[in-house]
Amino acid sequence: MSTKLGVLAMYMPGRKLEELSFYRKLSIFGQKLGVDVFIFTPDDVDDNRMRIHALSYNKATRSWTRRWVGFPPIVYDRCRYHGADNYRKITRFRQKYTKLRYLSRPLANKWIVYRLLSENENIAPHLPSTVHYRSRKQLEQFLKKHPVVYMKPKSGTGGRGIVRLQRLRGSRSYLMQGRDAERRILPATKVTAAQIPVRLAGWGLQSKYIVQQGIPLELKDGRVHDFRMLVQKDGQGKWQVTGCAGRIGPPFSVTSNLHGGGKAISMETLLKSRFGTEERVKTIKETAYTLGLRVAQHLETKFGTYCEAGIDLAVDPSGHVWLLEVNPKPSRDVFRLTGDLQTYRKAIRRPIEFALHLLQQKAAPKAGTRHLDLVPQPRQSESQRDRSD
Repeated sequence: MSTKLGVLAMYMPGRKLEELSFYRKLSIFGQKLGVDVFIFTPDDVDDNRMRIHALSYNKATRSWTRRWVGFPPIVYDRCRYHGADNYRKITRFRQKYTKLRYLSRPLANKWIVYRLLSENENIAPHLPSTVHYRSRKQLEQFLKKHPVVYMKPKSGTGGRGIVRLQRLRGSRSYLMQGRDAERRILPATKVTAAQIPVRLAGWGLQSKYIVQQGIPLELKDGRVHDFRMLVQKDGQGKWQVTGCAGRIGPPFSVTSNLHGGGKAISMETLLKSRFGTEERVKTIKETAYTLGLRVAQHLETKFGTYCEAGIDLAVDPSGHVWLLEVNPKPSRDVFRLTGDLQTYRKAIRRPIEFALHLLQQKAAPKAGTRHLDLVPQPRQSESQRDRSD
């Protein structure tokens, strides 16, 4: 008997789905593990008949087909909102179907997440100084403490709307560069403090920013870099670091996001090029892995059970590890782009294995009752599954 896993997505313009390639791979791995994966959006739900016109992948014909299905026992939320209309749709859906069980869940905005993480004494030393943007005066005071700051939308993703401000020596002016709300690279411009809010007002984001201490991210060629770590629950319900890889931004960009033109590189290669010795690389990597697990575990105590988080990290020239951001709906393409296909496949497979773990817990018999094996057990070894496509 197979079990169902519904993937909750959101249509882009033209009824396109943003992660269709990922959903195809998820469906193929699901079939291997006895899980029927289907994709749906709030627009595909027939409220009157309590059914879903879902999208399913047929491996034999290598094609997507539509079919009517009932609501699944568990839902993997991959919604990226991209606009107020989509946000309203998903909010209405969650409010109407409150009894659905979610494999993943949205976290709070960057400011709330920062404050919650600050409560943990083991995580706090790794957090850049951050404030909620209120006024030009506050921004000027922050710039006096930190020669470089980043301004980020509280709820932004993919590098959209991120601004880098650098105080110019012997001047009251700043070098402003970044990406606009459409991810376009903004050329470096000399501005005064009074001009900064005016620029932000043009994007309609000025009241929704955080201001963060800038961590030195430039490589020798001037490009910025950081690290994307993927932390996931495994088939036993335990947090594991699935992998971590470096990202290097394109020329003149203040962000390293892959969707914004960045390139992927292995963590070890990037660290070794900066810090040289194997021992130093090993120490930094261990610190980063410990931090990633602590972040995932701490946020779970605040928001409840969820299956994965993408954690953006920086390592400054002294080797100190900094936590830049947490993404509850992470991509895993960074591992494919580095050529680490074993980690990439594991990153796709783990949400399905964790879904099976949750369903097995639900189906576990109480004392004195007969066990019903409702959920199939994966039979392949991990090495066999990693060779699957």
